[in-house]
Formats: sequence, C-alpha cells, structure tokens
Amino acid sequence: MRNPMLSMLLTGALALSAAPVVADWTLDAERSAVTYVTIKAKDIAENNRFQELHGHIDDSGQVVVSLMLDSVETLIPIRNERMRDILFETTNYKEAQLQAQLDPKLLASLPVGQIQRVAAEGQLTLHGQSQQLTLSMLVGRLDVNTVMVASTEPLLIEASKFGLSDRVEKLREIAGLQSISEAVPVVFVVTFTQKTAAVSE
Repeated sequence: MRNPMLSMLLTGALALSAAPVVADWTLDAERSAVTYVTIKAKDIAENNRFQELHGHIDDSGQVVVSLMLDSVETLIPIRNERMRDILFETTNYKEAQLQAQLDPKLLASLPVGQIQRVAAEGQLTLHGQSQQLTLSMLVGRLDVNTVMVASTEPLLIEASKFGLSDRVEKLREIAGLQSISEAVPVVFVVTFTQKTAAVSE
C-alpha cells in the first residue's frame, strides 16, 4: 500500500535536487556606468566617469558598488592626475563605496521584462566620510539571471560633507578658474548577473 507521507517526502527531495542554487548577484562592469558632472566658471559643465567598478547584491538585498578612484576619467590626462592626487588622494583612499538596501523579495519575484520604481535608503563613503542618501531608482529584470538598477534622479554630492572643500579650492587655484561648484550630480546604471548551479545528486 502506498504511503502518502513517504510520497510527499520523496517529491520534496526531488524538487530540491532539481532546484538551482542562487548565488549573489555580481556587478557586470561592461554594462554599468557611474558618471558625474562638474561645473566650473559658473556655467561650464563637463562629464566625468569612473572606468573601474565592482559590486554585488547579497541574499539579503544589500547592494554594494565600489568605485575605484584611480580610474576617474575626465578626458584630460592632467586633470585626471589632479583629481587622483589632489581631490581624491587615491594613495590613501582607493575607492568610494555606495551601499543601499533592496527588498530581496523584489529580486526574486520581478518577472523578466518588468521594471519597478524603488526608493531606498543608502550610504556613500568617500574620503573617509560617510553620508546617508535616499536613492530613487528603477529596477528591471533583463533576463532570468540579469538585473539592471538605474537612478531616476541624480544624487547630489556636496564636497563639504566629505571634507573635500579645501581640495576643490586647491584645484580651482591650480587651474586658474573663477569657480568650481562643490555640488556634483551623480547618475548611475549598474547591471548585475547571477550564476545558478544545480545541486549535485
């Protein structure tokens, strides 16, 4: 006679053995970008970006994106050098780190092709200082193993909150400019991928 309890246990075991193990989401640098705009001499705006990014989303929904400050790209070599040496002091501060918390249920349940607007509390750590931020984002699932997160509003980063006002002033003096804005808008589009592996029998 068939045992219903045994049947249920066997069915559950087979389901578990066939289910994928979901790893952390890993940032895909080739399909990600973090850019910011500097404004000098009152109304001259210039785009800048970071060429090297790392990051992940863990099982709890914690997002971490690290910007390697040595990779700053302003399209002018001498300005890149000044940004590294004078503003960011990359000898002592190798990276800036942005953290935010997403609902892990969102990542698990968002259908392929769907996009959802999300607000999240985050934190930016730069030059040894940390500041709380509120991030407005769109989270979209490109395919089963790919998620894209993009800002819908620029993050306004103020140099004074990270102890960088004197360094901005030094850059202004060296460049012979009338002014350099201390408030910098930052936007991002970051893509994360995950690998799945079947549990061995």
